[in-house]
Amino acid sequence: MNKSKIRINTKKEIVIGFIVGLLANTIGTLLYIIIFSDLSIKETFNAAIEQGHVGSLLALGAILNLIAFFGFLRIRRDSRAKGVLIATILTAFIILYYKIF
Repeated sequence: MNKSKIRINTKKEIVIGFIVGLLANTIGTLLYIIIFSDLSIKETFNAAIEQGHVGSLLALGAILNLIAFFGFLRIRRDSRAKGVLIATILTAFIILYYKIF
């Protein structure tokens, strides 16, 4: 296998991991809202915006990224784990944005 093909495969694996990280975060956030909120998803999200708790919701949702990250490491998919890590770092910057502004 030549180097350019390996690079393409590595980039593809990182993108897959990134998408998995975003999906895990979204599912985690929705699960948290469904389990712990008496309001609908939309009402809970609107209340979080009004009260300034969107960052906290996203942070709690990011817990599922741990499972995805360590799962990929366990099955030796390091590039996918990197993608999950990138998605988690992006989430951290979004949380920081909501905390500052």
